[in-house]
Amino acid sequence: MSQFEIRDLHKAFENEEVLKGVSLNVERGEIVSFIGPSGGGKSTLLRCVNLLERYDTGQILYDGQDILGKGFNLERYRAEVCMIFQNFNLFDHLSVLENLNIAQVHVLGRSRQEASEKSMLMLEKVGLQDYYRADTRRLSGGQKQRVAIARALCMDPKALLLDEPTSALDPMMVDEVLNVIRDLSNEGLTLMIVTHEMRFAREISQRIAFLYQGRLLEIGSPEQIFDPQTEQLRAFLSNYI
Repeated sequence: MSQFEIRDLHKAFENEEVLKGVSLNVERGEIVSFIGPSGGGKSTLLRCVNLLERYDTGQILYDGQDILGKGFNLERYRAEVCMIFQNFNLFDHLSVLENLNIAQVHVLGRSRQEASEKSMLMLEKVGLQDYYRADTRRLSGGQKQRVAIARALCMDPKALLLDEPTSALDPMMVDEVLNVIRDLSNEGLTLMIVTHEMRFAREISQRIAFLYQGRLLEIGSPEQIFDPQTEQLRAFLSNYI
């Protein structure tokens, strides 16, 4: 059984159809990158998987259960399937440690001491253990994104959805975040990554999916995707190679 089964997903905003029947399965522990031109539906797809957007028709199954089905435990799902946003979504009025603790206490029911211990371990994992008292407003973009990743890891997720995790960063800071994601790729987590970093996608992914104008035109191994079969993918990759 696949961890995620996405079946004929459609999503429109007003009169514009953004997803036009997208279907794919993602296996447990698999790393899938989504590439394609802006406006092709990549971020919308991830937001539908996390139910930040409600899709119009189609179905998403998680471990065989419909995520919109009666009796589905949505709170557990959101703890197990964590989203990393391009703009970090940290609480600016809280310290780094408090940003990591808050969901652990209020969603997982951990004590503040348990949460803090977990937070420090995850901050060490992303190389920010010395910043636990820092004001998040004073962090660099790369540091903020690493805090956001650490915050997600504190929830003991089974899958991470990463929506353009480097797009809001200075070019000098991109590598520090990509290196953290590379490390995560060796830990058995399912990763679904929207990215414009083609070299990174080729290196880290087991499969790459190409979305174009709301449709999944090609999906396959990095070797298959970088030997494109459609004119649209060939034209898209020509901008990066």
